[in-house]
Amino acid sequence: QVQLVESGGGLVQPGGSLRLSCAASGSIFSINTMGWYRQAPGKQRELVATITSGGSTNYADSVKGRFTISRDNAKRTVNLQMNSLKPEDTAVYYCNVWILRSPYWGQGTQVTVSS
Repeated sequence: QVQLVESGGGLVQPGGSLRLSCAASGSIFSINTMGWYRQAPGKQRELVATITSGGSTNYADSVKGRFTISRDNAKRTVNLQMNSLKPEDTAVYYCNVWILRSPYWGQGTQVTVSS
């Protein structure tokens, strides 16, 4: 079994910053790609950012230059630093990891950007 525990969501004003963290635990040999997705009310879940085990990153156009994804392979964690937040960033953010060709998801953490 694999467990993903997310933390760091909350309420922030436009222009503010938040840092999301996700820790993986359980029967894990190695983790391939790690990433963050988000789902706003009434919308489909969308990719925010991913990072491979080698450190290559990929970002949605809407967050490029504002968000930074990072990972610590030894600690099995993935982080998302979110700066210059906008109201349209409001969503539930989900951690995602790929282990042996299987995807695993966290429970989600709410991020609300509002004045």
